[in-house]
Amino acid sequence: MKIIGSAVRAGNIIEYDGKIWRVVKHNVVSPGKGSAFNQVEMRDARTGTKTNIKLRADETVEQLRADEKEMQYLFNDGDTFTFMDQESFEQIAVGRDLIGEAADFLTDNMVCTVNLIESEVVGIDLPQSTVCTVVEADAVVKGQTASSSYKPAILDNGVKIMVPPFIAAGTRIVVNIEERTYLERSKD
Repeated sequence: MKIIGSAVRAGNIIEYDGKIWRVVKHNVVSPGKGSAFNQVEMRDARTGTKTNIKLRADETVEQLRADEKEMQYLFNDGDTFTFMDQESFEQIAVGRDLIGEAADFLTDNMVCTVNLIESEVVGIDLPQSTVCTVVEADAVVKGQTASSSYKPAILDNGVKIMVPPFIAAGTRIVVNIEERTYLERSKD
């Protein structure tokens, strides 16, 4: 199905220059002079390489329809991640470059959405958020109580994010996977 350049959004799977691409980010830019365009960051579904393009509203690209299948993350062996179909128990191995930076947040038995085109994996969608434990957090600086002040913290998966001053080491927090940001304290 053909779509106009300004309608391309993150998560779309498109065909561009004869290759299958998964849109990672998009930003509609309206310069002061000239027509608006869509700045698109996308990843090649086969090789994992990233590229940036500008799509004008009058350009069209082919949007591909991918089948979605819920699969459970099992384990990783270096940069290869193994997922299992929960119905047929069939396993697939996917490279880190296809998952991207979100791979840091994969945990055992996490259910992810795998996007397939003709039985070929073209993308993996993790849940929007996950629970992590803060392993290391800087001490609170006295007088730094403004609500907008944040401090660096290291999570149990090695990822460094900014957290509010009241978060200490050992605290379980909910993290937005895509933006790598603190959302709230975990309720469990």
